[in-house]
Amino acid sequence: MTRSELIAELAAARPHLPAREVERIVQVIFTEVSNALMRGDRVELRGFGAFTVKKRDARTGRNPRTGETVSVEEKVVPFFKAGKELRERVNRAHKAAE
Repeated sequence: MTRSELIAELAAARPHLPAREVERIVQVIFTEVSNALMRGDRVELRGFGAFTVKKRDARTGRNPRTGETVSVEEKVVPFFKAGKELRERVNRAHKAAE
């Protein structure tokens, strides 16, 4: 699902809210999650999952085209861990589709 699809679904489910307002709400949520991760904070959405940042150590990698050895610097990357309720819902839907 893309951001625009999410906004369209939310706007359809909440006809009393103008689409521009729904778009602004989604933007604010994404911005706040991003800001929290940039600060190194953990963001937990109960029943959905948790966003954290993880540090990846520096390492030696290879350029897949040339095979040349390259140095990959240390970096911090966002990480998502699905919550129990989300995992259960996805598994139920997957089993029902089989």
